[in-house]
Amino acid sequence: SSIPGPLQGDAEVVCVCVCVRSRMQSVAEQGHMALLGHSLAAYMSVLDRERLRRLTTRIVSDTTLWLCRLFRYENASACFHEDDRDGLVKVSRLVLHARYEDYACEGFAVLSPRQPVIYQSASCRPGLGQHLCSQLGLPLSSLCTVPCNTVFGSQHQMDVALLEKLIREDSEAGRLPLLLIANAGTPGAGHTDKLGRLRELCDQYSLWLHVEGVNLATLALGQATSVVTAATRSDSLTLTPGQWLGLPAVTAVTLYRHEDPALSLAAGLTSSQPVEKLRALPLWLSLQYLGHNGIVQKITHATALVSGAREPDPVEDELSSPVVLFKFSQDMSAGKSLWPGLGEQLARLVPASGVDVVELEDEGTCVRFSPLLTAAVLGTQQQDVEALVERLAELLPVMNATVALRAEFREEARRHAPSLCYVEELSWPGLGVVRYEPEAEGMDEGRRKQELQKIQAELLKKLQELDSDIVFSAGPEFGPEEDCIFVGMVSEDVDVPELVLTIASLGREIEESGRLLENMTEVVRKGILEAEQQLQQASMDKLMEEGLLRQIPVVGSMLNWFSPVQSSIRGRTFNLAAGSLDSTDATYATKAQAGRPSFQDTPPSSSKKLPGQRLFRRSGTSLDSASETGSVGHAEDPTPHAPAEPAEPAEPDTARPDQSGVSPEQQEQEEQSPR
Repeated sequence: SSIPGPLQGDAEVVCVCVCVRSRMQSVAEQGHMALLGHSLAAYMSVLDRERLRRLTTRIVSDTTLWLCRLFRYENASACFHEDDRDGLVKVSRLVLHARYEDYACEGFAVLSPRQPVIYQSASCRPGLGQHLCSQLGLPLSSLCTVPCNTVFGSQHQMDVALLEKLIREDSEAGRLPLLLIANAGTPGAGHTDKLGRLRELCDQYSLWLHVEGVNLATLALGQATSVVTAATRSDSLTLTPGQWLGLPAVTAVTLYRHEDPALSLAAGLTSSQPVEKLRALPLWLSLQYLGHNGIVQKITHATALVSGAREPDPVEDELSSPVVLFKFSQDMSAGKSLWPGLGEQLARLVPASGVDVVELEDEGTCVRFSPLLTAAVLGTQQQDVEALVERLAELLPVMNATVALRAEFREEARRHAPSLCYVEELSWPGLGVVRYEPEAEGMDEGRRKQELQKIQAELLKKLQELDSDIVFSAGPEFGPEEDCIFVGMVSEDVDVPELVLTIASLGREIEESGRLLENMTEVVRKGILEAEQQLQQASMDKLMEEGLLRQIPVVGSMLNWFSPVQSSIRGRTFNLAAGSLDSTDATYATKAQAGRPSFQDTPPSSSKKLPGQRLFRRSGTSLDSASETGSVGHAEDPTPHAPAEPAEPAEPDTARPDQSGVSPEQQEQEEQSPR
């Protein structure tokens, strides 16, 4: 059904079925308004050109005015774009037109005498500078990445002193400092650069200052910080109201200040086509639906959620960023691989929290909670934040115990080599990874791999059926290691030697049972052939012993009645375990199968597991002492025993029948009878 057929000649009713395998995000009422705007834009595009021009001009001017007043960026123009990086690309093209007078006529030839230089922070979005140079046709040598602070201030802020030094060196080398990209909320930690100091530096060296980041949303609040408020003095900034307000498929907006409309048109910031201006219609409808109070309430709610998530110790945040980061305080070499797993578990346990895992250069792997980017879309509430903090407090002790026991698990697994192989998988957020290695003598590579997959699948199934709190899995779906047992996080009271021994023992049991089943067919076939041969030989012996007349139906019955014959032929039993044919004499003599142990003789299985205790758990000292005390109490009974009564005299043996139930006369008669 997925293969498209030929296009039908006549019109027909089309039914579109969309299968969504993953969980869909809930679309609020303002989201439906945004989706409605896309449909209206398609209908409005068929209006006559003059009416469409007037309508789109009104939509763009209204939306621009509302955004400028809402985010304190007065006297600016707006560019609406689908990709949130396109606004920066068009602004950079505008600066090229403004700084190189003949750029519109001669193009890139005018850039050769003085190569333009674009500066960005090391904390900028990954790949932003490369995308910018690719779209502008500039070499990567035109991109200068400024390191962040290493001594004073936040380690996620641009080093202003080093930036000034780089600008001065480029100017002295004959290059043209063109544009500076600053952050009002870095993608990782949410920290804001020193925008006031950067503004002064840009004025001194005639650079265009562009600001972007999630913290720009707080400009709509009445109590915005002075660090973020300094962004209103920039030359341009990019807003993403769709993420902040939970509006699906809404364009990003770049606000900029420039007085030459011709250069804005040449850079692509404005368009003379009315249809392209309809991009602002979904945002225009959504802003009116929410109203000023509704917009401020959503941003206020998102920033208020941060205070509830700061109960554990977050990464240092001197700028009160609306982003909370949690990192592992132990040795990063040991806990680094577990932290992504913890973030994934938190996201699965509390999906409305919107937490994710980020990799920072200085802090390493962290769990990020950024409600400004997720709260409006996921509908995050205060109880979700409380649940996040509770789950985090529950998982941290387990994570600490897992990190502490990983070395012991590795050593125990290596002790059981070669049957058990320890796999070094640093990215696995659990106790460790092992693989059971069956004996592969006489097997080719294909047969060995097939046997390995079979044993690993059966071993994983048996481990998952155990009464244990430990999670056993086959690992990530697209992981590098295959046919392995991935052991999840464990608590501090887990018995690692018992755990590894159980894995090795179950694997050996599965391997031996598999070989027994493989050999069973051959054993049974040989046993059947041997039984047929013995039955044929027994028939021939019976014929030679009884004679030919006794084989005739009527004559044989008469002869057997007058002169009974005691046959010397014995039955046979087939032992599957030994693969051999045995006589049934012992079976009829003892009334039980030969070699089968009596149930009374089977020793009771001893188990170290106490009542109510799950597998792989170390028992406490108090429980052990209580168990030992109980066993001693049962061994020595303080109650005095009554004296034994004298036994009655036994009767003569002649008056008592034999224990086998057969009288002496019958035994004597049987001994005299011919066999």
